[in-house]
Amino acid sequence: MGHTDHTAQNVVAMSDHRTHVGYGPLAQVEAYWESLRGSRLMPRRSDIDPRGIESALEYAFILERVAVGVARLRIAGGHLRDLMGMEVRGMPITAFFATQSRPRVSEVLEEVFQMPGQTNLHLIAPAAHGRPALAGRILLLPLESDLGDVSRVLGCLVVQGDIGQTPRRFDLAQEKRHSVLGGATRPLRYAAPFQQPSLPRETGFAEGKANFTPATTGHIPAYLRLVKSKQE
Repeated sequence: MGHTDHTAQNVVAMSDHRTHVGYGPLAQVEAYWESLRGSRLMPRRSDIDPRGIESALEYAFILERVAVGVARLRIAGGHLRDLMGMEVRGMPITAFFATQSRPRVSEVLEEVFQMPGQTNLHLIAPAAHGRPALAGRILLLPLESDLGDVSRVLGCLVVQGDIGQTPRRFDLAQEKRHSVLGGATRPLRYAAPFQQPSLPRETGFAEGKANFTPATTGHIPAYLRLVKSKQE
């Protein structure tokens, strides 16, 4: 992480946290984010330590905002790769959605960055030949950069059921938002899009500094990796 004094406080045991059956990884990631947040609006990107969400790493991801309504996967767990049947790092998160849902998802992403707030998306994929019906959820949690802007998201995607033939894409069935500014649950509202210059990048959580390239290049690591240090 580059911040050794943060290491101890970033590793939070989740074994006692109550979870919903089937969607436990989302609850674990949210609890970790809340523990890092403390009295702040949100934690920083550099606060994230994968050991804090060890049992949810397969479902976790990090997004980077690269344009208005566009966020690409910088890090992604194996569950996301399984859903697409290919490497997903470098892809926009909208690639997981059917064409008709993508504009709405882009609006949701932009509000996560602008407001900011926690957002839960409920997903469905209808049955088709070789593809059983699926249901899933995505959790999006904003992160502050070391420069003070909101350009990253810690996320978690969990889909239940047999994946079948890939790639699998989903319709957006429902959104729920909890503003970190006001702390009250409310229906999702969409903020007007705004132009913003390219955002600086920060290091940490094993991220590379290279620009994103399409996922079809085949030169990107396949999944999140957990590195454990020896405890004294």
